[in-house]
Amino acid sequence: MQAEALKEIVVAALEDMKAVNIVTLDVRELTDVMDYLVIASGTSNRHVKSLADNVCMDAKKEGVRPLGVEGENPGEWVLVDFGDVVAHVMLPATRDFYDLERLWVDTRPES
Repeated sequence: MQAEALKEIVVAALEDMKAVNIVTLDVRELTDVMDYLVIASGTSNRHVKSLADNVCMDAKKEGVRPLGVEGENPGEWVLVDFGDVVAHVMLPATRDFYDLERLWVDTRPES
C-alpha cells in the first residue's frame, strides 16, 4: 500500500475515535526512514490506547499490519509504526513536553 493511502487510513481512524489536534507531517525531504508522521492527542490514557488500537484495526482491515506498537501499557504515548507512516498518539502534557512537531520542522536555510 502506498504511504499516502496508509496516511489517510491512519488519519481517518483517529478522526473516527475523536482524536484531538491531529497533525500530519510530510517528512520525505528530511529522512529516508519514513514518509509521513501523524501526531494526535487523546483525552486520557484509555483514550490514547483506544485511538492506537483503532489505527491498528482499521489498517488491518486494509491488509496492513504495524511493524511495531510501543507504549500501550502506560498509555501516555503510543507509537504505531507502519514503516512509511508512523503515528504518535499522546496525552496533551506528553505531547507538549516532547514537541515532536517542532523537532520535525525543516529548519535548513533556503538556498
